Amino acid sequence: MGQDEAAHEGAADDRVINTISGGISFHAVVQGRDITVQLPPQITPALSGLPAPSATFIGRDQDIDRLLKDLAPDESGTSAGQAVLVTAVSGLAGIGKTELAVQTAARARKKPGWFPGGVLFTDLSGYDPECRLSPERALEGLLRGLGVPGDHIPNGLQDLQRLYRSVLAAYAEHQQRILVVVDNAFSAEQARPLLPTDGVTAALVTSRHTLDGLDARLYDLNVLDESASIALLDQALRHARGDGDTRLADDPAAATTIARLCEGLPLALRIAAAVLAAARARPAASLATALQAEHTRLDKLSRPDRAVRAAFDLSYRLLDSDHARLFRLLPLNPGPDLSTEAATHLAGTDTDRAEELLQHLADAHLVEPGQVWGRWRMHDLVRLFADEAGHVLAADDGRDAAAARLLDHYLTTAQAADDHLQTTPGLPLPDDFTDRDQALEWLEAEHRNLVAAATAAPAHHAAATRLVLALGAFFDRRRHTNDWINLSTAAVAICREAGDRHNERAALDGLGRALIRAGRFKEAVDIFTAVLDLCREAGDRHVEAITLSNLGQALAFLEKFMEAVNVLTDAAALFGEVGDSLGGARVLGILGPIQIKLGGSEQAVGYLTEAVAFWREVGDRHAEGVTLDTLGLALVGARKFEEGVKAHTDAAALFRAYGDPHGEADALNNLGAALIRMRKFDKAADAALGAARLSKEIGYPRCEAMALANFGQLLVQKRSFDKAVTPLTTAVSRFRETGDRRSAASTLNLLGQALAEEGRFDEAAEVGSQDASLCRELGDHHGEGIAWKNVGLSLCQVRRYDEAVEALSTAAAIFRETGDRRREAEVRAQAARARASSGRPD
Repeated sequence: MGQDEAAHEGAADDRVINTISGGISFHAVVQGRDITVQLPPQITPALSGLPAPSATFIGRDQDIDRLLKDLAPDESGTSAGQAVLVTAVSGLAGIGKTELAVQTAARARKKPGWFPGGVLFTDLSGYDPECRLSPERALEGLLRGLGVPGDHIPNGLQDLQRLYRSVLAAYAEHQQRILVVVDNAFSAEQARPLLPTDGVTAALVTSRHTLDGLDARLYDLNVLDESASIALLDQALRHARGDGDTRLADDPAAATTIARLCEGLPLALRIAAAVLAAARARPAASLATALQAEHTRLDKLSRPDRAVRAAFDLSYRLLDSDHARLFRLLPLNPGPDLSTEAATHLAGTDTDRAEELLQHLADAHLVEPGQVWGRWRMHDLVRLFADEAGHVLAADDGRDAAAARLLDHYLTTAQAADDHLQTTPGLPLPDDFTDRDQALEWLEAEHRNLVAAATAAPAHHAAATRLVLALGAFFDRRRHTNDWINLSTAAVAICREAGDRHNERAALDGLGRALIRAGRFKEAVDIFTAVLDLCREAGDRHVEAITLSNLGQALAFLEKFMEAVNVLTDAAALFGEVGDSLGGARVLGILGPIQIKLGGSEQAVGYLTEAVAFWREVGDRHAEGVTLDTLGLALVGARKFEEGVKAHTDAAALFRAYGDPHGEADALNNLGAALIRMRKFDKAADAALGAARLSKEIGYPRCEAMALANFGQLLVQKRSFDKAVTPLTTAVSRFRETGDRRSAASTLNLLGQALAEEGRFDEAAEVGSQDASLCRELGDHHGEGIAWKNVGLSLCQVRRYDEAVEALSTAAAIFRETGDRRREAEVRAQAARARASSGRPD
């Protein structure tokens, strides 16, 4: 995309001013006179996670008023003059902290101008050690909720914090102030990384502890008084059974007793009302008597959660043996929720019975239905209570066997789903799923459970090591790279400790492929080198061939092309030796791009044409699409433009039919680049913008960056320099975020040219300096020399001659080192003219 130097004649001042409103743009946006951009369906990601406020809420008006007073913005609509930016609500377990926060957030959201950016909510599950959300995991979820694509989300707490706080600050800067609700924090250390620091965004934190380490306005939530407790009991019962249920109103003494024995704890009051609602014939006095029998214990429990345990214990004691057993087994599920199917395996029963048991537990408010029917979750306090009861009766319940059944279910079903995701045709497919789409749907729904199961599984259980192998294709397709790397690393450690060389090799192979997806190619090379040793130790020639092909691909990404060719040649020979024609075709698919990079486009066309024919013959449409798209690049490189355009167009159609939007976006982007080479700018713009739009929708920033860079190049070639600046600036930012420094450098070169053509020479010089710095980091001396040359020429245009001489002299020295005597002479002459203009001696 780059040019030797920027032209310096200003373009005609035929400018168009576009205004884009109604959203937040963290980077520059595409603008133009005749450009039509179809945006994806509008979403409000900051609102997506706030739970619905309860219809039965009473006795908290003063609390809400106080919190709203703290959250109110100043008259400018920000909180620049607002002292309270973080409020921490603490109190007894079950006292209603979460509900108060949700009710307050919902009311604040409705107030004009208070939080136009929305409300962001996360539950840290701080009091359940098994489900407690780390700050890293919470930040990842919040960033996804804010619309940050998965490929943009970094590893490491510090990088996650920086990105998260930058996004919140960007919203605030655009008058889209957000309220962040952090629920169920275990400690200040768990909550602190989630708090904004821009001085505008507000936060509301709930915890059972007083979080005096957050520099927050502390608010202690008290129990409800007696009248409010009685009103909540009556309101909850009427909401469940209708206004005709007057059992509490008709027996005020019983209602008072129940309210008193529940100690004003909203969660206990709601459970008590649910017990009555579940048994329409039961008098209120009966429940009051039952609670009275427990009152001595309630009076003696002084720990924060003991009153809640008493209420749970009352509801738990009313369960029959089957319901109680499932209740005790549910905490064995390591993830945040579970399906009816998973509960079936826990209980060792059939689906209808499991659903009946779960529904009864939901009626008693011991489990909660999920947002989608067939999924269930437990409040973390209920989960802890059930887990304690489960350990007491572990032998009676067959707890170990139930846990093993659940892990077996997750492992075998994940393996069945993986079989459906494999593209190689002809394999017998399990009947767990009707098709690939259904398998993907299950994997999406169970994603967090599967990751948690693999993490929590005992080392001796197959799920600890094999789940990640079954999830590799899913992680790859959905770009869950961090999960892939983390689980693979853990599996490698388990296998090494157990001396399991076979599964160690498989786990290392998955780790290497995950590292390639993450762009960590050097680490991938090291991993595959280690896998080779294991393959040769075991004498497994076929797996050795597969590993060599993976190693060759990683080397190619590192641009060690000749080394990659040698490795891939060995892989092809081994595939031929073991009779694996599929492996041989994959090697051709990797060799093709290498030959393109080496300037052998004609040879690449031969490799890739053969591979396309093979995949077409065996019926692997996805592999055909991947190879066909690469063939298009080779054809364009060989100046067979029409054939290249057809290959890219056909590849995009194949990806679309297969349901691979990432592949479709790549093919559209490559199509746009080919059409630019043919100077068919209108069609090229359609393809490039289509690729950018699709990439943005699916969270594929690397392809979005390439598409915007191509679109910017197109505009430069059309001499629409003013319009080119915005997409090129955005592309540079995207490339930097994804770690693609080489593409960022080439795009900076093009951006500098566009700025110089616009007469924005100071900006062009700054961009050129960034380009030179990146080229130096990459070891691209030729590119660094051109960048300094462009910097010098731009500085001359604004009479910054001393700086221009320094830049041009640097460029001349680099060209001398690289042996480019022609450019060295040109730049020395330009430096001499700059010295003369500055009055400095030569």
